Amino acid sequence: MSAHPSSGQITAKASNALKANSTARLVNRLAGLPAPFNTKLLSFAVGFKVPYVNTTGIRIEHLDHQRANFFLKNKRKSRNHLGGVHAVAAALLAESATGLLIAMNVPDTSVAVIKTMTFNFVKRQQGDMRAEASLSPEQIAQIQGSEKGETLVTVALTDGTGREPIICEMLWAWVPKKRPRESSSSKIKHR
Repeated sequence: MSAHPSSGQITAKASNALKANSTARLVNRLAGLPAPFNTKLLSFAVGFKVPYVNTTGIRIEHLDHQRANFFLKNKRKSRNHLGGVHAVAAALLAESATGLLIAMNVPDTSVAVIKTMTFNFVKRQQGDMRAEASLSPEQIAQIQGSEKGETLVTVALTDGTGREPIICEMLWAWVPKKRPRESSSSKIKHR
C-alpha cells in the first residue's frame, strides 16, 4: 500500500481488542458500502456535523482506529493570497484528521476536546494538502481504557509536491460527557 492510499478507502477493523464506540460503529457500517461512495458519505456526515469542514471541502480518504488520511483540494475558497491552502484551512485539515481519529477511540461516555495546536510553517505550501494522522497501540489502549485523559497526536501535512511544509501536533483530551453532580452538602448556599 502506498503512503497515500487511493480515495474511497475506509477500513473496518474487526478486532476484539478494539472497542467500537458510536463513531467507530458508523465508520464500520459505511466501510461495507462500495468505494468511493463510503468515503463520500462519511465526508458528508462529518461536514453535516461540523459545517465548516464541509465549507472548506475536506474529504476523508482513509479512517480506522489507528490511522486517518484527509485531503483538501487547493480551491479558491480555501486559498491564501500566495495561491496555497490558507493556514486556517490547513489547521482545520489537521484538526479534523486528528479529532476524528481520537473520536474513533474515546468511550461513548466521553467527549474529545482539543487542548493545544502547534504549527510551524517551515516551507511555502504548493498545491493540494493531505493530513495523515496516526495513533500507536499504546495510545489507543490509553484512550479506550479511561474515561478521562490526554494524548499528543502528530500529523503529517504534505502538499502537492509531497513535501511537509507545515510541522504540527495536536494535544487532545477526552473528558466525561456528564460532570459528576455535587452533593447538596458540598454546595455553598448564597443569600
